[in-house]
Amino acid sequence: MAIEKVKRKRSATENNDDRSEKKKTTVSSSSKEGAGEQLRFFVDQFQEANHCQLSSIELESFKDTSILELSHSQDTDTDNDVKMLGDDIKAAFGKSWKEVLCEGDLLQGKIPAGSPSVVILSSSALRSIHLLKGFRSFTKQCSAVKLFSKHIKLQEQTSLLKNRVNIASGTPSRIKKLIDMEALGLSRLKVLVLDMHPDVKGYSLLTLPQVRDEFWDLFKNYFYQPMIQGDLRICLYGPYQSAVRLKGKKRLPVADK
Repeated sequence: MAIEKVKRKRSATENNDDRSEKKKTTVSSSSKEGAGEQLRFFVDQFQEANHCQLSSIELESFKDTSILELSHSQDTDTDNDVKMLGDDIKAAFGKSWKEVLCEGDLLQGKIPAGSPSVVILSSSALRSIHLLKGFRSFTKQCSAVKLFSKHIKLQEQTSLLKNRVNIASGTPSRIKKLIDMEALGLSRLKVLVLDMHPDVKGYSLLTLPQVRDEFWDLFKNYFYQPMIQGDLRICLYGPYQSAVRLKGKKRLPVADK
């Protein structure tokens, strides 16, 4: 009987240890979402916003490689955080970063006017300006272009886009308008940064109703095809709901780890 009691006690202790270990593993794995989880989140948001259910074939078009992962925590949003964002974007271009992000000369047949390599999308003008702080070191020869409606006239922006542009930051509505006008080109675009941080009222690019609708309209018309073709990478800057559950919607399968 005494031996049985010892065995039961030891068994209960081992079970508790197992549960504790499993709990630790779960917390650890969820502390930093990989490209696959970010992609699933993005696709779920796409289906929900557009009231659609992608087919299995359509889902297969989305690849983990279309997500540009950041190297640091995205919970905070300080000047240092946006600087690290800029460093990650720089790293994404490899050895060509200086030529792509810094140089200011137009090259006929290679570098057309008004065609940025990086576009940053935010919910407001203030957010757009804030994220540009992380790219200051790249814009000494070629200034970044601010593409939002607040305090900047459309005519002024079209004039700026007649020069070389490497980095553009703005809101979905104004950026779509400039693309529709053929003032803003997309032939060089390789990275689309989406600002996931909330504004002072708690809304973000994907949660502020009007801006959210304008973003998905822009994405469907101009960024969807380049993304699934592997020509455009999406970068999610900031916290987001990584465990979205959409009833009746197909989700990208979880890859075996």
